[in-house]
Amino acid sequence: MPSNVLTINGKKFMWDGVDFQSKEAILDAMQKYKKEGFEVETYEEDDKLFLYTRRAVKDVVITEETI
Repeated sequence: MPSNVLTINGKKFMWDGVDFQSKEAILDAMQKYKKEGFEVETYEEDDKLFLYTRRAVKDVVITEETI
């Protein structure tokens, strides 16, 4: 089982929780995450490849409901 969090080049990435069965499947997922604005990294452990993602918050919206 991989770590839920990895720090890569000083940036915190979260494991997406999926156990991919092929490189094609992980490449498809990477494309989808990138289209949604995520940074993606792969990490290999015990001959398995895992996908880690991060997305920085660009805008914080505060409403009365969140106060």
